[in-house]
Amino acid sequence: MAERSPKIQELDPVWTQILREGQDALQDEPLLGGLIHSSILHHKSIEKALSYRVSLKLASGEMSEQLLREICDEAHKSDPNIAISARADLTAVFERDPACHRLIQPMLFFKGFQAVQAYRVAHWLWMQDRKDMAYFFQMRCSEVFGIDIHPNARLGKGIMIDHAHSIVIGETAVVGDNVSMLHSVTLGGTGKEEEDRHPKIGDGVLIGAGAKVLGNIKVGDCSRIAAGSVVLEEVPACKTVAGVPARIVGDAGCSQPAVSMDQIPEG
Repeated sequence: MAERSPKIQELDPVWTQILREGQDALQDEPLLGGLIHSSILHHKSIEKALSYRVSLKLASGEMSEQLLREICDEAHKSDPNIAISARADLTAVFERDPACHRLIQPMLFFKGFQAVQAYRVAHWLWMQDRKDMAYFFQMRCSEVFGIDIHPNARLGKGIMIDHAHSIVIGETAVVGDNVSMLHSVTLGGTGKEEEDRHPKIGDGVLIGAGAKVLGNIKVGDCSRIAAGSVVLEEVPACKTVAGVPARIVGDAGCSQPAVSMDQIPEG
């Protein structure tokens, strides 16, 4: 007897779950049938769905949806890590955002997730030396989502940007894996120097709402930056900083602050 092909659940459980949720959402809200079909159920893979969703959101009179979709498809085909990171981002949002109850929500409705996926294509373009097209993606993300991530910035996987309004991440910034940040976060430079001038955020870091991290400084793994803080100096691993300018006020409070999402320092 011929060996059976692997089930799709074994190949891509994240996409399988999204398809299942799409069918359920279609029954619950038939008026969203067009959106759910075109964005989810029509596609055979998460890569194709992401390409469609990003191109639809970023299309304008200056660049058609079809052209943008071809670019996104090319990026996904060339670099499978784009979709691997997207799966990790989806899981991160689902696990950390109490307002997210299904994987389908970020795909359809959460601009933070969608903007990060558009950035990932823009970063691929930048690395292919297609810088002008990468800048176009950056511009449209800023216009559509209110999120400005330079295509040369380096973001890890498992990124969760909650609410996501007014996020700015500069050209030489580095963000590690499993990082969570809230709205109005800035990872910015200082002065007008053109060299390495932006923050380096370690793995598992939580950056609270309105926090500003400025300059080529390191924020250690699993540290926590309290809401509204202005960070101008290096932050050791597993510490909490707060204030303007930020100072160490204690330990991070847990082993994974980016997962716990507790923004309020003790004491």
